[in-house]
Amino acid sequence: GVPKEFFGEGVDAEVRQAVEKAVKTLEDAGAQVKEVSVPHAEDAWSVYAVIVAAEVSSNLGRYDGVRYGVRIPAGDVPTMMARTRALFGREAKRRIVLGTYVRGKDVIDKYYVTAAKVRTLLAREFAAAFKEVDVLMTPTTPTTAFALGQVERDLMKSYAADLCTAPVNLAGLPALSMPCGVGGDGLPIGLQIIGPAFGDAAVLQAAYTYEQLAWPEGAG
Repeated sequence: GVPKEFFGEGVDAEVRQAVEKAVKTLEDAGAQVKEVSVPHAEDAWSVYAVIVAAEVSSNLGRYDGVRYGVRIPAGDVPTMMARTRALFGREAKRRIVLGTYVRGKDVIDKYYVTAAKVRTLLAREFAAAFKEVDVLMTPTTPTTAFALGQVERDLMKSYAADLCTAPVNLAGLPALSMPCGVGGDGLPIGLQIIGPAFGDAAVLQAAYTYEQLAWPEGAG
């Protein structure tokens, strides 16, 4: 199955072409290819951002240096807690702040509950797609891999790297990523193979089959 929502705006042309070539390789070997749709995949990143932030805020709230986690000594409890929680990185702090907000009693229905409902719809759409196909194939990321040691300072670009994987994680499905080409910048392009719930064997079989077809001599 080829879900059309994973090949649209935001996915680099060379990534799209490499994944389509991988799909064609399997088709030429006898696989049946069918376009499917997972409509709410386009909303997955927003849903993921809300749910993950809420869970991070809830889970890390217990790391106060008193009951859990490292304790940074200080003369009084408020200072000790402030110093201890200062150990969190910028992204953790960002998610704690956002997650605390979306769980607020005045907005929890608007944000967290709505996101949870969309997550359920997304899981149902994936389940419907798997009634038609055995596995799904998509890009892993919308661009080629980040260079070794590269720090992406543009937050939106960094978050956009999850566009193709966030829907899978929200739906709780097995998936793997494997190389399927190299971009013009010399960096690898990832192919994501997704299976139905508990369909790990199908994912591994599809990946192994593609690997044997793409690199028959094991030179990949």
